[in-house]
Amino acid sequence: MRVTMVLLCCVLGMTACSSQYIMSTRDGRMITTDSKPRLDESTGMYRYHDSEGREVMISKEDVTQIMER
Repeated sequence: MRVTMVLLCCVLGMTACSSQYIMSTRDGRMITTDSKPRLDESTGMYRYHDSEGREVMISKEDVTQIMER
């Protein structure tokens, strides 16, 4: 019983760390990200990782909203 509880806590802890975010853009696209978009103040671009693990950038002017999924 104790082992089952420990495993359950580990699984729940791992799923809580991996949040997806949805960014809506001015042109109506909905972009799902596998990491929290971070704003690079020096370039004015949001950086995030897509579903394939690639780093992608999008202008902050194009983003209208960012929501956690």
